[in-house]
Amino acid sequence: MTDANADRTADTLSRPFSVRGLTSRNRIAMAPMTRQFSPAGVPGQDVADYYTRRAAGGVGLIITEGTYIDHSSAGTSDRVPRFHGEDALAGWADVADSVHRAGGAIIPQLWHVGVTRAEGAPPVADAEPVGPSGVSLTGEPKGRAMTQKDLDDVIAAFADAAAAAERLGFDGVELHGAHGYLIDQFLWSGSNRRTDAYGGDLVARTRFAAEIVAACRAAVSDAFPLFFRMSQWKQDAYEAKLAQTPEELDSLLTPLAEAGVDVFHASTRRYWLPEFEGSDLNLAGWVKKISGRPTMTVGSVGLDGDFFGAFQGNSSGVTGIEQLLERIENDEFDMVAVGRALIADPEWAAKTLRGDTGNITPFSAEMLKTLR
Repeated sequence: MTDANADRTADTLSRPFSVRGLTSRNRIAMAPMTRQFSPAGVPGQDVADYYTRRAAGGVGLIITEGTYIDHSSAGTSDRVPRFHGEDALAGWADVADSVHRAGGAIIPQLWHVGVTRAEGAPPVADAEPVGPSGVSLTGEPKGRAMTQKDLDDVIAAFADAAAAAERLGFDGVELHGAHGYLIDQFLWSGSNRRTDAYGGDLVARTRFAAEIVAACRAAVSDAFPLFFRMSQWKQDAYEAKLAQTPEELDSLLTPLAEAGVDVFHASTRRYWLPEFEGSDLNLAGWVKKISGRPTMTVGSVGLDGDFFGAFQGNSSGVTGIEQLLERIENDEFDMVAVGRALIADPEWAAKTLRGDTGNITPFSAEMLKTLR
């Protein structure tokens, strides 16, 4: 990278970003990535060290891997961390404190997997998968439809976790509303066949998500921001679209923004692809334009391959970030979340900011087997 390009990178990505009481020292976030290194759902010192290395390596905002809320059907692995129980919360307090000492901000991602839960899986083996209508994303029978009590219990569990995050010293929370998990199952017509107030058109299908957002907003202080991760694509349905047009996207976003979302985290496979015909804006760009809220983009940043190739071990280098810089300079979105590139190199952010991209360690699928 030339000195001029390095200066541009530093000028563009080094600017602080603030929302409510959270300030990230730069525009680089660590994307949430499930790692399954928390036995019995409790994050240990290795998890704290893993996140702290990225903060020490220049990341402004750490978004943790998905963490299970306190609901029997929320999870499908006893190695994914939970965000409830004294032992797990004590572990997370240590993680937050360690990241702060390294100069980073940190928010946990709160998660319920819904009907994607495997039958008989831990951490609660006899818990039945639940979802909007007892069907999978493709409409096949799976689990059971949620009752009003189920809905109320899950909403309260999200709110309790948000309050716990603020109590433990985190800087905000992110609600996982993407990728075909529970919140997204309500948004998606293929899995939401309800005929009550939580089903119907796209606006009606946002009700459950909006009630979760509102409950979390009420459970925390005004200084505590709420992020919401969303996506068009689902598991095994990468071309799926909740919204086919900007007008439909508006129908989805407005209830969530009004309920209290401060930042939308728009998940895509490749951040540089336009979302709708007739515009170069990506999903994060459209979300910001429509909602007026700050947005975060994500999708194959720092990889020479795409979403699939990296996990199949086909990625061996690092792309340039000129297009990313241009889009941020044009105010298309406010932050960028980096995933596998940060698994590969904990110092990716610092190296990128100082123009030392030639020494960035490339990603390989083998790296997923350990915390490093």
